[in-house]
Amino acid sequence: MGWFTKLLKGSNRKSSGGRYHGKYEDGRISDNLDCSADDLTDIEKEEIGRAIALSLSEADKKGKKVIEDDSESEDDELCPLSDEEAESVGEVQQDEDDHHAKIQQDEDKHLDEVQLEEDEQLARAIQESLSISSPPRSETDSLFQPFAHLFPPVYRICAGCNAEIGHGRFLSCMGGYWHPECFCCHACKLPITDYEFSMSGNRRYHKSCYKELHHPRCDVCKNFIPPNSAGLIEYRAHPFWLQKYCPSHERDGTPRCCSCQRLESVDTKYLLLDDGRKLCLECLDSAIMDTHECQPLYVEIQEFYEGLHMKIEQQVPMLLVERQALNEAMEGEKNGHHHLPETRGLCLSEEQTVPTILRRPRIGAGYQLIDMITEPFRLVRRCEVTAILVLYGLPRLLTGSILAHEMMHAWLRLKGYGNLRPEVEEGICQVLAHMWLESEIIPGTGDEGASSSSSSSSSSPSSSSSSKKGKRSDFEKKLGKYFKHQIESDSSAAYGDGFREGNQAVAKYGLRRTLDHIRLTGSFPY
Repeated sequence: MGWFTKLLKGSNRKSSGGRYHGKYEDGRISDNLDCSADDLTDIEKEEIGRAIALSLSEADKKGKKVIEDDSESEDDELCPLSDEEAESVGEVQQDEDDHHAKIQQDEDKHLDEVQLEEDEQLARAIQESLSISSPPRSETDSLFQPFAHLFPPVYRICAGCNAEIGHGRFLSCMGGYWHPECFCCHACKLPITDYEFSMSGNRRYHKSCYKELHHPRCDVCKNFIPPNSAGLIEYRAHPFWLQKYCPSHERDGTPRCCSCQRLESVDTKYLLLDDGRKLCLECLDSAIMDTHECQPLYVEIQEFYEGLHMKIEQQVPMLLVERQALNEAMEGEKNGHHHLPETRGLCLSEEQTVPTILRRPRIGAGYQLIDMITEPFRLVRRCEVTAILVLYGLPRLLTGSILAHEMMHAWLRLKGYGNLRPEVEEGICQVLAHMWLESEIIPGTGDEGASSSSSSSSSSPSSSSSSKKGKRSDFEKKLGKYFKHQIESDSSAAYGDGFREGNQAVAKYGLRRTLDHIRLTGSFPY
């Protein structure tokens, strides 16, 4: 019965198929077999019934269906099944299908419970990792709590006003939390709303406010000093006045004051002199403009020398001149050493005709001097010195220091010191100019210098000059210190190195012994 074996094997393949989810369709035997049960004989029906019953009993015992060999089934004695038995077999098959369906439903339910438990464990793990404690759950609470319970509000204190920061926008920077309106610029006191800001110490600024406060601004053009090609801020600064300016102003023809050497800025106006020089208004305040105006100062310098016991017996003319006249006189002079790039005083020994300024000019339109009157002056050689020339338009203290310098040249020539090396002659002349400036800006210095440099103990008449100085402005006092600084910091060999060497000798040995040593050796004592 090969067809019967195939029939049973087909039933076996169907029972070992994939898992079903849901109810089975129909528990009865399928009707789409190769042959119909109505075509079988009674004996064959009985054999089929017995085979099915035997198969079901073995499946209950072993958990699977057992198919007998054809030879073994042929040896058994087959008994035909009645209609009631066949119906009984169908009910057994139906019960078996229901049993499998129930098992499948139990497995699905178990899988759902396992999945739900895993989800709960995952939610608890996430909650513990965030250190957020769940609020007490009531009977009606679900697994997933509302958003406010999962992320409770954090209480922050504003670092600006020390008040609590509630709901809404806030800033987190500089190690604290801020209300947006409390994070303000230290300069303008307005809130900082830009993405970037600047810091100076622990103070915060708008970038524009920080630049306005800390970025160097040129004192000449009043603009921010631009960075150089390397991205660095580079500027120049006057060594005494500390005037900061762009490096380009040293090459673009920006005027300088001929006295204090400060650059002319865009918000000031310098006075233009007849010879092309420019003079700032502060220096103009004490400037000496003509020969007659300079005579009282010349007398003060003569008295200063008398206080040092270095009186000049000869009457040496003193003239204020323009730059062109000074340069022409310098060309006609055979002796002397001149301080370049510009000479501001000259001690003449040759006979010349020099144009001198008779009347102080006045200031006209455009800050320019007008109505200057000059007169030629014939210099006659009556001694070794024919005249002392000084550049006009300079402040009183600078004019006085130039006069003191040139008068020392006259004293050396009149006393027969002969030809000295430039470092010695210019150096000792600068020492006398420096001493006079000290006597003007430091009270009592002139008397002390006179007594220390004199070999006798006679009283110094230089104190009489103090009554003629008058009250000076703060700027004039600072201007005197600047002229001293110019002498002390001069880098030239004759004027700078000569002054420092001569000043050291005078400080160590006194002025009189230093001059005696120069007369004998032509050099400074060590």
